[in-house]
Amino acid sequence: MKAEKKVSHSKEEDAILIHQLEGRPRLRTAVPLGLQHVLAMFTGNLAPILIIASACGLGDGDIVIMMQSAMFVSGLTTFVQLYPIRIGKHFRIGGNLPIVMGTSFAFVPTATSVAAMGGIGAVLAGSIVGSLAEVIIGFFYKWVRHLFPPLVIGCTLVTIGIDLLEVGANYFAGGAGAADYGSPQNIAIATAVLLVIVLLQRFGKGLIKSTSILIGLIVGYLISLALNMVDVQSIAEASFFSVPRPLYFELDFSVAAIVSFIPLYVFSGIDTIGSTSGVAMAAFDREATAEETSGAILADALGSTTAAIFNSLPNTAFGQNVGIITMTGVVNKFCIATGAMVLMICGFLPKLGAVFSAVPYCVLGGAVISVFGTIAINGIKMLARAGFSERNVLIMSVTFALGLGLSSMPEAVAQLPSVIQFFFSDPIAATCLISVVLNVAFPEKKSTQESGEKAS
Repeated sequence: MKAEKKVSHSKEEDAILIHQLEGRPRLRTAVPLGLQHVLAMFTGNLAPILIIASACGLGDGDIVIMMQSAMFVSGLTTFVQLYPIRIGKHFRIGGNLPIVMGTSFAFVPTATSVAAMGGIGAVLAGSIVGSLAEVIIGFFYKWVRHLFPPLVIGCTLVTIGIDLLEVGANYFAGGAGAADYGSPQNIAIATAVLLVIVLLQRFGKGLIKSTSILIGLIVGYLISLALNMVDVQSIAEASFFSVPRPLYFELDFSVAAIVSFIPLYVFSGIDTIGSTSGVAMAAFDREATAEETSGAILADALGSTTAAIFNSLPNTAFGQNVGIITMTGVVNKFCIATGAMVLMICGFLPKLGAVFSAVPYCVLGGAVISVFGTIAINGIKMLARAGFSERNVLIMSVTFALGLGLSSMPEAVAQLPSVIQFFFSDPIAATCLISVVLNVAFPEKKSTQESGEKAS
């Protein structure tokens, strides 16, 4: 009888702890919750590596080394975000928030162009030096945070959610460019995964509800295995153990490459501001503090530098994982840390990494498409907190019209200077910067601001 009470009490404690930032639930509870974060971001973490490796004409052995490094560094940087490194009294590297880091897609177009001119060495060297731009943003964020009020952050979060929904829809249909894109089989499997998650979220309880995304992914994986949709050959051919090697490629420092990467790191910093605010809103229903945001940006920069040293592309906070936190309500750092540990272990065990990377796109699409929608909802909540005054509605309208509208139609700005084309190449950064400019150009009247604060 005593043993039964102890187990029951432990389960009750876990149910409470997983919804708290600090604390250490049992591994049997934490590991599944961490795994669903890994599965949701695994393909997105490795896809940029495959694109750049192809552009550089690298062989299979080089690609394996880059993929190992991407997994290892993503796990390591996630740990830093969860458990920050202190720098004196006023600064820290890491947001002390449940932020999951991964390889950034935003750098792929520029990295591809740099690779065509100087190869992978120029890409990695430009990434290392360019990351200093984000370091500067991180250290000085406390003095510029007034530029990022709820109105700006809300617009950015809505854009992140909408931008990710396109990614989710492509996954749902089987992956952009796939020969069977949009096939009834892909749609059926993705729908089955989504249905499992929705039903468990609606009617499940306790750990079953919290791990609904992982259960949906497992169901989809098993269905795909039965239908011979999983690349088991890649799993069989992967080696069991290999150590990630830093500076495997010779660095080629090029002024042109460095200059190309600097604006991207500014945009990456802006994206991290949005993701950090998204996590704070999803996890604690509040805005991120200056210290949290500054630390998250510095961890982003450090992770990107470390990634380049370990032969990989820059890191960034992954928006889909913000959505998972919103959907499940699991914010416990220890749970997320178990997922980070799995990522780092995968960096040493290529075969285990191959098992994760073999998850079909349609399975991932079924799991993440609803998750991405929650990010946009968080943005709407932030906009509601800012209020829908005449001034705010005007800023939102122009911001979305230009930031989302023009960014979705690159041919509309194709004849304009390259700087403007580059600016509108990333809808998230474009939306954020436009809203910042408009917010400064049309300052809020003090009386309106005070009434908004009373209403909130």
